[in-house]
Amino acid sequence: MAPARDVHQARTVQEYIDEIPAWADGTPASGAPMTPMQWRIWALASAGKFFEGLVVFMTGVALPLIVREFNLGAMEKGAVSAMPLFGILIGATALGGLADRFGRKAMFIAEMALFTLSLTLLVVSPNYQYLLAMLFVMGLSLGCDYPTAHMVISESIPSASRGRLVLAAFGFQAVGALVGTGVGFVILANTPDLPAWRWMYGSAVIPALLVVLARFTVTDSAPWLAARGRLGEAERETARLLRRRPPYPSRVRLRRPDQTAGEGGGGAGDRLFSRRYLRPLVLASVPWFLQDLGTYGIGIFTPTILASVVGAQPKYVRNLADLIHSDMLAAKGAALIDVLLLVGIVAAVLLVDRVGRIRLQVIGFIGCAAGLGLAALSLTLDGSGETLALFAGFMLFSFMTNLGPNAMTYLIAGEVFPTRVRGLGAGIAASAAKVGAAATAFLFPVLLAGLGTRAILLALVGTSLLGAAITWFMRIETTGVDLDSIDYGP
Repeated sequence: MAPARDVHQARTVQEYIDEIPAWADGTPASGAPMTPMQWRIWALASAGKFFEGLVVFMTGVALPLIVREFNLGAMEKGAVSAMPLFGILIGATALGGLADRFGRKAMFIAEMALFTLSLTLLVVSPNYQYLLAMLFVMGLSLGCDYPTAHMVISESIPSASRGRLVLAAFGFQAVGALVGTGVGFVILANTPDLPAWRWMYGSAVIPALLVVLARFTVTDSAPWLAARGRLGEAERETARLLRRRPPYPSRVRLRRPDQTAGEGGGGAGDRLFSRRYLRPLVLASVPWFLQDLGTYGIGIFTPTILASVVGAQPKYVRNLADLIHSDMLAAKGAALIDVLLLVGIVAAVLLVDRVGRIRLQVIGFIGCAAGLGLAALSLTLDGSGETLALFAGFMLFSFMTNLGPNAMTYLIAGEVFPTRVRGLGAGIAASAAKVGAAATAFLFPVLLAGLGTRAILLALVGTSLLGAAITWFMRIETTGVDLDSIDYGP
């Protein structure tokens, strides 16, 4: 097989990546095949999303033990749940935006190294204050991963498959959520004691260290290098990215992008907050904020809600054995619901490049509202009807959130901004989302006690419907669009 066109004219990085080879008789292949380096980048970016799902959703299982060991009240319990999300809020912009200045690869390595260090120190937390500090630092690293992981994938793969590959990587957040809940259950079953929560987090340390080392071997983003005016480096990285047998292209010759070389820091921020970027900023940020209100609130506290509603949690926890038993039963129910997160993301991967980002996000938001409404309705029923409707509502919510807004908001935020400000733009969107996530996680224990489960579920029905409306009215469809071509004028 040979390249369909291998003339030595200058092209953009994306044009080289999208180049479709042809058979010896001139018949073009069905698409641009992925190289080993492209698959390596995808796998290592997927690992970051896996660890996020693992540690954030594992908190739902670990939280009762942490509360017991450190003798925490409702506000302190909320702080434990919210602190990683608060770290993500800060890290997505403060660290993720640095990828526009120092490069995608540099931050890709740094954020995973920071995650591994904070996770290691978290395991040996001697007190509540130290625990909060390590959870915050861990959140910083995960926040950086939001824009960085998206960019290292989307700036190195064919446009035609960008949606499904970015979402497939994002889907490992759901895999991590399921594994985190499962690991929590297994550790509780084999170590029914308060320190079990330390083993839960500690189980991820060695895998995370291996990912840090592997990330040193990937290429840097050639579109970012080209946008910075470093064409020689960009050509070398493009050639390394596309190395395969038989070799093509035989030579890489890049033209300078039409857009001005990217800058980081205040200059980029000033331009990003100009009027021309208002629509992409609103589309990327506000629906993501609204969906995180439900996804993290329901996701983290599903074990707690199930335990209190279906009777897994005794009215009075008499001893540690009661606590462990209640936690294990709730973890089983949460794991069943978490499976639907995985099913939802698989459906999103299959549909995103056919149906489009905007349609799936709108449909998903409406489906989330339906699921939460069913869960709220369950609380007016009695006996087995209550349990069945509650599980059905949560399962529908889990499926629809990953089919739509939980997946699409992440994808859209990394696609609607030009290369020169993509890291900062996607980081700001992720930070806006985590304002909702952190606030929900912090306030959920208090709101559950004060307002009750039904009132909270009905409020989240309203935020889901609002998310659908804003997505539709501010829509920018990026399915199949060449990211090098995205700009919104002077």
